[in-house]
Amino acid sequence: MSNETDAKYKEIGNILNKAGPYILTDSVIEILKYSISEENLDFLKAFKTNISQTMEQLKESIARYCENSYSEKEILEKVDQLAKKGVMFDQPNRHGVVVFRLAPIFRQFEYTFMKKLEKTDEFIELARLFYESEKELGAIAQKDYDNLPNMVKNMPAQDRTVPIRKNKETGEEIKIIVDEDLEVPEEQIVTAEDIREIIEKFDDIAVGQCYCRQKEEFLGHTCQQNPPGESCFTLGKSARHTTKHGFTRLISKQEALKIIKDIEDAGLVHKVYHLNSDLSKDEVAICNCCSCCCSTSKVSVMYPNVNISNYLVDIDQDLCIGCGTCVEKCFNQVLELNDQGKAERVGDECVGCGVCAYLCPENAISLINGPYRRVNIIPEKK
Repeated sequence: MSNETDAKYKEIGNILNKAGPYILTDSVIEILKYSISEENLDFLKAFKTNISQTMEQLKESIARYCENSYSEKEILEKVDQLAKKGVMFDQPNRHGVVVFRLAPIFRQFEYTFMKKLEKTDEFIELARLFYESEKELGAIAQKDYDNLPNMVKNMPAQDRTVPIRKNKETGEEIKIIVDEDLEVPEEQIVTAEDIREIIEKFDDIAVGQCYCRQKEEFLGHTCQQNPPGESCFTLGKSARHTTKHGFTRLISKQEALKIIKDIEDAGLVHKVYHLNSDLSKDEVAICNCCSCCCSTSKVSVMYPNVNISNYLVDIDQDLCIGCGTCVEKCFNQVLELNDQGKAERVGDECVGCGVCAYLCPENAISLINGPYRRVNIIPEKK
């Protein structure tokens, strides 16, 4: 395509970035060409000053910013086309009025790869483009590496870790130690701390492929943890949206709980997402992450991210037999065997996921419960 066409896509990319910033590298422009047909570029100009609009507002914006006019039927057709590519949402607000809202660019990756895709040249190339965009972000982070600790201080938390609560071997509840030496702030938000409790909250639950693992599979990497394919959940309004546009399928609570058990047996970490990253708002999605494919793990991270957790592992040295299971399964590689051959925590990036406690054959690991804390995950310097 011509430089003129690239410039048009960059203009639309800058509009989409108002929904969530993303650096418009060459690979990102190519991704936009996949997600947005040229005939829909003009329509997206209607969101130039307002990324969230009702039908009446959208009609006014089209008259103001677009070169062409569109009937209500044409608007709905374009919205549906774009929603099916992860470019926008079409959901009712609390008053029942449908609102058309742009999605952050990265949502195109998440939603596209939540579907079970055929391993075609088209999707392999799309996976490569998303990987290249991550590498480009990583390279930018490396150039300003010394400033990354300051950068993450101002970053919103991307997700919240919810721990596994039982030991697989015994079926007993993992011991929770309340750290009474830590002062709990008065404004501490009380949120669900059991993944099954979160599932029970919602009538609408949908499941799709893990977008990270499917992308990695298309790039020739096989996940080391052999997890179930469907392991990414959307909840409530998000579940209704992702099923409407073919990214996921609605499931019962019973099926969701069965998948959760398979996920835990595979040693995956429960990461919960809240609306606008605000813990006071409802959960909208649950990812179940492995170290080797997930870009939020210390093992695979290319650019900084922030997790919220209020748990830390605690290992009973008398019960530990040094089998190394917890070291092998640790999401952020913060456990190792010491000189006595016993497991101990050595890093600051423990997210209290409870995978080590779930899989420990001796039930030697407890979780320390305290106030929420930010866990900053920064890539290694290259």
